[in-house]
Amino acid sequence: MGSRLILLGLTGSIGMGKSETTKMFRRLGVPVYDADATVHKVYARGGEAVAPIGAAFPGAVRDGAVDRPALSRMVVGNDVELRRLERITHPLLRRHQKRFLQAALAAGRRLVVLDVPLLFETRGTKRVDRVAVASAPAFVQRARVLRRPDMTPEKFAYILGRQTPDKVKRAKADFLVPTGLGKRVALDAVRRIIKAARRAAPKRRRTL
Repeated sequence: MGSRLILLGLTGSIGMGKSETTKMFRRLGVPVYDADATVHKVYARGGEAVAPIGAAFPGAVRDGAVDRPALSRMVVGNDVELRRLERITHPLLRRHQKRFLQAALAAGRRLVVLDVPLLFETRGTKRVDRVAVASAPAFVQRARVLRRPDMTPEKFAYILGRQTPDKVKRAKADFLVPTGLGKRVALDAVRRIIKAARRAAPKRRRTL
């Protein structure tokens, strides 16, 4: 991949404010690849994941689209089934990501953000030049997550158990976006990150 394009991996555990952080990068003019948005796209009617998921998980497709609540019930708490789902979705996401990067290169971009929730868990850090982590105190995270529809303390605990702990992410990150102190503080951090990342040297190797 191009020698001048900086890939900034953005991640954060559930409820840590990563989605709001992504919006800040976009508002400041940085192109963002959103893995969650891509999942929605490939799960929608006509999406590339619909047929293989329907074959692998009978009952998970309804009206030509993946029924996410139904699929969630099939895989949450079942590591074997979750890995089977990941073998379907991960190659599709990488394909979309590659097209995004090719477009950024063609446009002469210097910096792009790869918004990947499981960046550490999928060893995605090897494919980026720098890593930023959105983080907030645990009590803020818990309150945010448990306000979500269909979320339970048990489901929250299961999701957390599959994610790299926040303290480990913060220790390994190049940049930190504190999201528990208000949007102004987070936005100031994002501005500083953009400035520093654009000055960074890309890694010599790149596997995408």
